[in-house]
Amino acid sequence: MTGNEICYLTAREIRDKIRNRDLSAVEVMEAHLAQIEKVNPTVNAIVTLHPDRALDGAKAADAAISNGESLGPLHGLPTAVKDLTLTKGMRTTFGSPIYKDNVPDRDAIIVERIKKAGAIIIGKTNTPEFGAGSNTFNPVFGATLNPYDTSKTCGGSSGGAGVSLACRMLPIADGTDLGGSLRNPANFNNVVGLRPSPGRVPGVSPLGWSTLAVPGPMARTVGDLALHLSAIAGPDNRSPISIEQPGAGFAAPLERDFAGVRIAYMPDLDGLPVDPRVALKIKDCVGVLESLGCVVDEAAPDFSNADEVFKTLRAWGTASVRSELLEQHRDLIKGTIISEIETGLKLKASDVGRAEKMRTSYFNRVNSFMNTYEFMVMPVNQVPPFDATTEYPTEINGVQMESYIDWMKSCYYISSLGHPAASVPCGFTPEGLPVGLQIVGRHHDDFGVLQLANAFEKATMFGDRLPGILGI
Repeated sequence: MTGNEICYLTAREIRDKIRNRDLSAVEVMEAHLAQIEKVNPTVNAIVTLHPDRALDGAKAADAAISNGESLGPLHGLPTAVKDLTLTKGMRTTFGSPIYKDNVPDRDAIIVERIKKAGAIIIGKTNTPEFGAGSNTFNPVFGATLNPYDTSKTCGGSSGGAGVSLACRMLPIADGTDLGGSLRNPANFNNVVGLRPSPGRVPGVSPLGWSTLAVPGPMARTVGDLALHLSAIAGPDNRSPISIEQPGAGFAAPLERDFAGVRIAYMPDLDGLPVDPRVALKIKDCVGVLESLGCVVDEAAPDFSNADEVFKTLRAWGTASVRSELLEQHRDLIKGTIISEIETGLKLKASDVGRAEKMRTSYFNRVNSFMNTYEFMVMPVNQVPPFDATTEYPTEINGVQMESYIDWMKSCYYISSLGHPAASVPCGFTPEGLPVGLQIVGRHHDDFGVLQLANAFEKATMFGDRLPGILGI
């Protein structure tokens, strides 16, 4: 196979060909390194790269096969880790000049699991400064651009991961999601991303009991997404909220009969402004779901307080983690983060307590609603990819956004809830920009979300449409 053909295979296909010795891990690595050399200078998605280390890892992967060693589920697959996530001996900057030369002495839990599963970490993918905001740019590495239109943003904060997948530079990638950082870049780059249930993939925050920020997988197909999740999910006693369920089950077949399954369709989450180009594509999804046998009703739970809950707990968490940095390096931190920290520092214990009580009520209301509906479907984002030089949208359909994250309510309403949610490609705007459908499942039903996303993907195949930057 040519290097180009290798890069266009799914992760499962590559993994199987390596195991069957139809391809060597070295051939796979060389193909992806060539793709990175060709494409990355234009999109700036992979910001730290270790090609020699990558090839050494590929040679070791081939030797393991020759020696008859036990192989992990990701054996021989190249990947790069989001630059918010600690990688031992590999620079991790958090997109901040404060940490531009930071080389951690340990791996995050998800990195340990990626390595144990046999994947080969070749570098780091770009992210906004400290992951704040859904436009991937920072003062250390600059902006990552959307491969479907390089004048547009790729989203974020796992923007480098989404672009690396879309451009066939990586077969799998990881990310984190607080307000939409796995779902948003999957949406903007026509790939798939899953915000798992909190604790499904252990570890992401120094606040070990927090459930707002979660690590998770990204890929180009739902099958690859499930494969990746099978390797990184599972309990760990270092995480107090980790779910006591092994990850291997996510590698099971995703096929399912959806006849009679009830789905709540909410085109605007009960009143949010949504760009008409996005709304049209989300509406088209109803017919696809009905063709699968689903019963689709336009219905929504009571989203009261979801906004206040998220903003309060996010500000509190940001202040808890970043306040010392603000004291020491105020001149090296971007304005939106400073504002978030200062908002958090002004909160009283009663404010945080009130938010936690409202969050519990919100969770209970949605759980009751989902006794009737197994899934909720809605836009991932309220707008399509916007100009890369614009930090964030300030209005949608004439409605002014009050803060730099208000345009992402369609994502962070779900973050406040804590239910699993996936972004799966569902079409393109007239300008050729990707639009994604958000699928939300019941409490802890990550597998059900993957099953519906898989059925939707197979019925539509929108993810097969490649970005123009690849010349196709």
